[in-house]
Amino acid sequence: MPHTPPSSSVLRSFLERWVGSSITALLIFTIEIVQIVVIAAAIIIPVRYFVVQPFVVRGASMEPTFTDREYLLVDEISYRFHEPIRGDVVVFRYPLDPSEFFIKRVVGVPGDTVDVRNGKIVVSNAKHPDGAVLDESYLGPAGHTGLDTHVVLNLDEYFLLGDNRGASLDSRNFGPVKEEFLVGKVWVRGWPLQRFGAFHPPEYNL
Repeated sequence: MPHTPPSSSVLRSFLERWVGSSITALLIFTIEIVQIVVIAAAIIIPVRYFVVQPFVVRGASMEPTFTDREYLLVDEISYRFHEPIRGDVVVFRYPLDPSEFFIKRVVGVPGDTVDVRNGKIVVSNAKHPDGAVLDESYLGPAGHTGLDTHVVLNLDEYFLLGDNRGASLDSRNFGPVKEEFLVGKVWVRGWPLQRFGAFHPPEYNL
């Protein structure tokens, strides 16, 4: 038989003496519910605000990878242990208005020189000083549309682009994004259910 803690027995006896057994049962039940809620909140709130954050896609800028109104879970903790990598899809605060949140893909990392030429992404770095064209097989038919751009990234900057280049406001328009604006990376697509699954960045030819 389950053992009732002494403190609970004392409380029950005290309440039954003053308010009766039926009301005592209701009060004990209420106290237990409150305890469960407090414990659940102590677990869920830190997870919600410091580990995983929900995000709903708005617009077509990440099609076909993520579409309008899809529900995503964003991993907020990984970047405390390692830097963002090329190919991650990240949620970040819009540098020109930090109250807004955007979702884009990392195509340039600190130290890269990034050129957008004729709709292609050319990345130059220590490993590829002459530049290498990024293999972006995940892009849709309109993915390669875009503005020609040349940028050299500082050690705290990332070049972020939408997968649907013709419908995306991104680093071609507002420039590189500093690491301090990054919220986290997309971890899981939770909705719609038929597209449920974890997201994994592509392996590039760099």
